[in-house]
Amino acid sequence: MTDVRTPQRFVARLKQAWRGLSTGAMAAVGAPRIASPDLVDADLPQLRARLLDCLVGRGGEASARARAAELGQTYLGLSVAGRKRFMQLLASDFDIDRAAAADAAAHALKAWQSGEAKSVRKAEAALRAALEPPRARLLAQFTAMGEGVKFLVDRRAELAEWAKEDPAFAALASDLHELFAAWFDLGFLELRRITWESPAALLERLAAYEAVHAVRDWADLKNRLDSDRRYFAFFHPRMPLEPLIFVEVALVKGLAGNVHDLLDDKAPLGDPKAADTAIFYSITNAQRGLAGISFGGFLIKRVVETLKAEFPNLKTFATLSPIPGFRSWLEARIAEGMPRLLLAEERKALAAALAGPGEKPASANKGTLKRALADASWIDKPALRAALQAPLSRACAQYLLEAKRSDGNALDPVAHFHLSNGARVERLNWCADRSAKGLKQSAGLMVNYLYRLSDIEANHEAYASEGTVAVASGVRGLL
Repeated sequence: MTDVRTPQRFVARLKQAWRGLSTGAMAAVGAPRIASPDLVDADLPQLRARLLDCLVGRGGEASARARAAELGQTYLGLSVAGRKRFMQLLASDFDIDRAAAADAAAHALKAWQSGEAKSVRKAEAALRAALEPPRARLLAQFTAMGEGVKFLVDRRAELAEWAKEDPAFAALASDLHELFAAWFDLGFLELRRITWESPAALLERLAAYEAVHAVRDWADLKNRLDSDRRYFAFFHPRMPLEPLIFVEVALVKGLAGNVHDLLDDKAPLGDPKAADTAIFYSITNAQRGLAGISFGGFLIKRVVETLKAEFPNLKTFATLSPIPGFRSWLEARIAEGMPRLLLAEERKALAAALAGPGEKPASANKGTLKRALADASWIDKPALRAALQAPLSRACAQYLLEAKRSDGNALDPVAHFHLSNGARVERLNWCADRSAKGLKQSAGLMVNYLYRLSDIEANHEAYASEGTVAVASGVRGLL
């Protein structure tokens, strides 16, 4: 599938949409074009003047839109080095005036001490204004442009990547996070079902954004949109063809324990009206620039409500989820010589499975498990696969139930997402994802998280307040 996550098409569309306005702005202000795409030192005074013009806001709304278009056009024409210099100028020269903020804080303190209501309101308004960095107002001006919101979302994705090298970029990304927290309030979002009749451009985007199980081709995508499947996404009115987050659902009988069966486009079509279970097998945040803006839990709840209304026979709502951090955690535990990974009889069985025909098994040690997993072909060797099932399932249960971050939440990011939304760890599935990605991330294991509607609130509260993981007895028994 075409990877529309790369910005070329969006940039080309944006440049075309903004070109007329940008040209008008250049004529109005008489500003020469930036000389170098790398934004050399000689270009910076001119850029600073244009940014100040945007802040002053002379000429009314039309002029403000034109100036914003000119800046956006300029930015899109820069190299990566030029874009970084643009953002560094924005971060440094258009930050909070801390002296003015301190003065406003002192006036506010005096007003609070006086207790005079009118003075308090005036001082607090002045303090709020002083604490707003001018760059935040500059960034917000892009929202008046066609596709300006998407432009800013992509800029935050850039800034988050660059923040590793310069904290100034992190400050700008934080400014955008504050803006997005208000703009992308759940009340503004629209839930849509995606079908094969949806616009081709949207289908192409969904295929490219899919982060859990890559879409192989159009036949694969069509299978995921068939009558026994459902595909839902959240959209923002200012980004009508850009999904924010989407979920893929299979309508089946009983818990699904193998993603390959769900994605098999040659499998017979199921009857959705006969299904008793909805399996959420992929949830993808489509916009990297919206990281930290939470949609997922609300999306699941809305989709459950929608499915129950359409199919009253559905009794079970569960996921078939990846366990992306398990393999790296396991390898770290092996390196530490962690106990409980292999029982004595498991070491012997594993050593025997590793031995070639007619070979005497090597003595089992702490490196035996690492050696067994080193070659991904273990999944195709029945004896080795059987020898690994018990120790890897036990280790995975330990990872999901006991491995914690410093804040007490589950170490695995997918586990944390579902547990914080009130799900229960229901079942581990052996050899559920034999893809190269599945073997690399989780040794082929997947997990079902169960959303039992009557327990969601209690599970959420227990996890949020105490870090308690709701878990079925079968999984706990693996420990």
